[in-house]
Amino acid sequence: LGKSGTGPEGHPFNAPDAPGKDRMEIPEPEPWSAPLGENIMFELLRHTYLDDARAVMNLETTDLLEITDGPNVFDLTVSAPHGYTPLVGERIYPWSVRKNKTPKFGDHICRRFDGSLGNLRWCISPKILGIDTIWRLVRVVGANAEGAEAQKYFKCVAMRLPNYKTAQIVPKSSLIEDVKLIKLAKKVFGHKPVRAPQDVSSEIKKKTGHRTCIITTMKNEGPFILEWIAYHRAIGVQDFIVYTNDCTDGTEAMLKLLDGHGIVQHRENPFRNSDLKPQHAALRAGEDEPIIKNADWVVCMDVDEFINIRAGNGHLKDLYKAVGVANMISMTWRLFGNADIHEYKDELLIEQFDRCAPELSRKPHQAWGFKTLFRHIGLFKKLGVHRPKGLKPQLLDEIKWVNGSGIPLPQAMYRNAWRSTSETYGYDLVTLNHYAVRSAESFLVKRDRGRVNHVDRDQGLAYWFRMNNNAENDTSIQRMVPAVQAELDDLAKLEGIAAAHTYSVAKHREKIDELRATENHQNFYEELTGDRMQRMARLHTHFGSSVFFSGPQVVPDEVVMKDPEDDFFFAVEVDISATQT
Repeated sequence: LGKSGTGPEGHPFNAPDAPGKDRMEIPEPEPWSAPLGENIMFELLRHTYLDDARAVMNLETTDLLEITDGPNVFDLTVSAPHGYTPLVGERIYPWSVRKNKTPKFGDHICRRFDGSLGNLRWCISPKILGIDTIWRLVRVVGANAEGAEAQKYFKCVAMRLPNYKTAQIVPKSSLIEDVKLIKLAKKVFGHKPVRAPQDVSSEIKKKTGHRTCIITTMKNEGPFILEWIAYHRAIGVQDFIVYTNDCTDGTEAMLKLLDGHGIVQHRENPFRNSDLKPQHAALRAGEDEPIIKNADWVVCMDVDEFINIRAGNGHLKDLYKAVGVANMISMTWRLFGNADIHEYKDELLIEQFDRCAPELSRKPHQAWGFKTLFRHIGLFKKLGVHRPKGLKPQLLDEIKWVNGSGIPLPQAMYRNAWRSTSETYGYDLVTLNHYAVRSAESFLVKRDRGRVNHVDRDQGLAYWFRMNNNAENDTSIQRMVPAVQAELDDLAKLEGIAAAHTYSVAKHREKIDELRATENHQNFYEELTGDRMQRMARLHTHFGSSVFFSGPQVVPDEVVMKDPEDDFFFAVEVDISATQT
């Protein structure tokens, strides 16, 4: 900064002690366009006008300092231990702005319920701070904020972005009205803002029953359908609606028979007539189905997922009683591996596969995905894969959402969360056993048929590596085996069901033999069942996220050979952006 110059309107500017480089000239007429322009501008204003000020506050013309009952921010700053008060901004928004009108302060009556404070600014006393500090936009270098009480201000976002509708700036499903902002708009600015929908009580359906419906999609799952239905009937699920596409193993024939017997409702997946993936197309179609509309509780889940209820006797009524007034229950996945079972057997999955990931399993990213049982009472606009979607923010206070331990989830998760975190996972009352790989032979078929939800993604070695978890033993679900077997026996008595199951098992076995007869698939099978992959299925807690992004090939043999009980951690450098699909 030059040692002398001329400020605005000819005022002299002399700053012999100002920090910065000598002989740096102040450009005419735009200080902001110079190198270090921000610093120059602040120092110019400081030494021309503000050095003698009692206090200086840094805000923009679209910012509003929060009105409080206590001392104003200038008085607080002068009395602060070091002459410094941090200002922390919260972004606020209109619900809507009237057509052809420019946004005003008084339009800003909403805040994000899932937003966070940010946008730092400051208020300082120049005399207390002294010349050695440097003023910048978001902080004052050299200032000591110890003991200072931060003050809140509001950033009126629509005024900063006046040519955008609210929905283009922020998801409207995250906006809720704030009583203080409405009062500010009316009493201070004399404005009549556009309000969010107010009469919402009629949107909530009055349901107190426990009738539960599962909506799902399937493709070539014939051998596994009966166990899955029998299990969930045993724990209290009354209704199933199943959408299928492109089946060649008797899946559709089985489901049509079950539909005829009143066990499930079967539908052809309508995804071909839309731009949606199969699972999303099924959910959209399902929203109009009476079986969904009439259900008290609904969950979207797959045929390789089993609701493992630990409360009471393992029945849904025990779970509903345990969570009390909750109307949403997120069930965190527990990833179950192949338990070193390589060959397909027509036996109960819940008996064969008893090895799984630890409960505290942050990695891979998918390990803590969840599926959500929810009361179908109109809190959200539509069905979703992991949870209902399209939050109605005006009904925010009606949401009672808990994790698998019955502990309330934070509001920050309400709008779009699909997985648990180390702060929100819980398994005490319920978990979702996820048998994503089953046996190695069955995995060959799964890989060959593709994914029902993501038709453009391959399920190869990297998928097996992520989802095959054999670190611990968990047999808690097996207490339901007698009840499941009884349900299976009843289903087998229905006309055509036993024969349809036998047919699907034979087609599954036939497909396995066909795949293993090819060199590529046989080599892949040998890799899946080899000692290296078996050992890695017990080491997941020792790997960093980068390993799962990269794939099992990045793990050296000497790491693979380590004892699972050893205290070690292995990670690699990876370009995460290059791994996204």
